[in-house]
Amino acid sequence: MKEMTLKQIIESILFVSDSPLSLDRLYILLEEFEHEDIKGAVAALADECNVSRRAIELIQVAGGYQFRSRSEFADYIRRLKKLKPVRFSPSALETLAIIAYRQPVTRSEIEYFRGVDSGGILKSLLDKKLIRIIGKKDIPGKPLIYGTTREFMETFSLKDLASLPTLREIEELAVSGDDMDQVPLPLPEM
Repeated sequence: MKEMTLKQIIESILFVSDSPLSLDRLYILLEEFEHEDIKGAVAALADECNVSRRAIELIQVAGGYQFRSRSEFADYIRRLKKLKPVRFSPSALETLAIIAYRQPVTRSEIEYFRGVDSGGILKSLLDKKLIRIIGKKDIPGKPLIYGTTREFMETFSLKDLASLPTLREIEELAVSGDDMDQVPLPLPEM
């Protein structure tokens, strides 16, 4: 009964949370329970969602756990929410990829890789809270240093930065998409 109650408590907390909750945060919120019990209840809840093929799943994203609707229901959810799919321009994706893979990185380093001015794109990505200024580089001029945010991790459903595709995976995706004009970005719905 204690495990069932703990699982229900965690389910209700995760359900109302608007951002992913880490195990450490759950440990603080549920201080009366043992850490191993909490970890076990989260795992059991995730398994339960997957085994029963519910419309929602519990996934690990941005260093925490969050309920997300399954991607196969995205079209129906868009009808309700009247949302358009998340779209990024090729230049925004390119800039975001440089920051994600090379962070911490300065604007001049980004522009070196891209070969064009990136000021407008950086502002747009900052406005969308996908990147953030993490400091200033200790060189003349003290340029700003950029890195990705938790929102970036949530948007792209990444557990952590190690979850980014490797160069080999990207090359395989590009080779398999040679006959297409554009390879769609496999973004899960929120």
